[in-house]
Amino acid sequence: MPTTSPGNSITVRVVSPSGAQATGQLTAAIAAAGGALTALDVVESHHDRLVIDVTCNTTDDEHAKAITDVLSRLPGFEVRKVSDRTFLMHLGGKIRVEPKVSLRTRDDLSRAYTPGVARVCLAIAENPEDARRLTIKRNTVAVVSDGSAVLGLGNIGPAAAMPVMEGKAALFKRFADVDAWPVCLDTQDTQAIIDTVRYLAPAYGGINLEDIAAPRCFEIESRLREILDIPVFHDDQHGTAVVVLAALRNALRVVGKSLPDVRIVLAGVGAAGSAIIRLLLTQGAKRIVASDRHGVLNRADTFAEPMWAWVAERTNPEGLSGSLKDVIAGADVFIGVSAPNLLGGEDIAKMAPDAIVFALANPVPEVDPVAAREHAAIVATGRSDYPNQINNVLAFPGVFRGLLDVGAREVTDAMLIAAAEAIADVVAGDQLNPSYIVPSVFDASVAPAVAAAIREIAGHPTSSNPFPVA
Repeated sequence: MPTTSPGNSITVRVVSPSGAQATGQLTAAIAAAGGALTALDVVESHHDRLVIDVTCNTTDDEHAKAITDVLSRLPGFEVRKVSDRTFLMHLGGKIRVEPKVSLRTRDDLSRAYTPGVARVCLAIAENPEDARRLTIKRNTVAVVSDGSAVLGLGNIGPAAAMPVMEGKAALFKRFADVDAWPVCLDTQDTQAIIDTVRYLAPAYGGINLEDIAAPRCFEIESRLREILDIPVFHDDQHGTAVVVLAALRNALRVVGKSLPDVRIVLAGVGAAGSAIIRLLLTQGAKRIVASDRHGVLNRADTFAEPMWAWVAERTNPEGLSGSLKDVIAGADVFIGVSAPNLLGGEDIAKMAPDAIVFALANPVPEVDPVAAREHAAIVATGRSDYPNQINNVLAFPGVFRGLLDVGAREVTDAMLIAAAEAIADVVAGDQLNPSYIVPSVFDASVAPAVAAAIREIAGHPTSSNPFPVA
């Protein structure tokens, strides 16, 4: 059933009679229309009328219009205007550039720009490594996307992807004080993307690849890691995998099971799914069954894409076949990074006792969380309106904070595992319960803990590139 969300919040400015019942009538009308009232503010008061701003969460644009229509039909009431609070937040973009230094006098200008800046330029020309110390490279990440796989929206292109990339940059700053900037490319050609990022790289201390469709994203990341001397991190793969590993580590502690013993069914073998599988394998998982829209991956099958062949070779040891619904029975863990409404409560009921369900498709999960909770011991989603939100913001700000702090040149599996352990450990043993297996995204201790784990591992980097590239 659709749920009201702050992402579909409206403020309706209403002119009402001045009687004492006006606010009560508005509240009742919104409740009857299925809205979730969050604020009611009297902005003007006159002898014969009130002007009231009514703010409520809705399920979608159609629902918002229905609520507005209900308010406009109240006797004696007039809707003056309606504001979509999400669009208001995005007006003019969500990020900006501000100077870090004072530019108030001629002396300031002489040091920040000409003639003094020439001395700094020559120092970098003589020793290029000084760019990490004397320019924004020290603390800046490029958020690179071609707009081909944006959230649950698909291939919407670079301009339409900008709001997401801006949001990513804002999260970098908010949670780890990392300066990040959207780089949305008007090409979906693999080589063109690689070349463009290569040409841009001198200005940045790290590259965060974002919302690039599989399988193209695998080759882009692999090639960039080979040619660049700064860390390249595809968040859709590794950020998701890190947080899933952290959540699963704690969930298994709650139900008293171990990773090598459980049978894990994973739906969606794209960027996120393949990275989750790889990270779970490094931690001792032995019984993973992977499924995509064509069915269960089996090593007896033939795959044109090296990634899927790699996954098939390392999963499904029992040689199972069929659909997701065929293999979910008896599973201890379900991890979904695919599409909405693939399973029903009756499917979760067939899982093993004390089952763990991570239904992470957004905004609509693979199985309704309420239905899943009737049968599973632990349920997590990617949504903020249910317990146990599996959100990449728990990982990527701290990961890059740590990488930038040490001037790292690569991202390794050891770093990813350390980041997952750091996230999991933020939840103390006496805090763990079925509704709290990962910390809140607003827990101020998460990013510093992740950064510290990255810094410790970065002192002993090991290179690893397990995926073949055709």
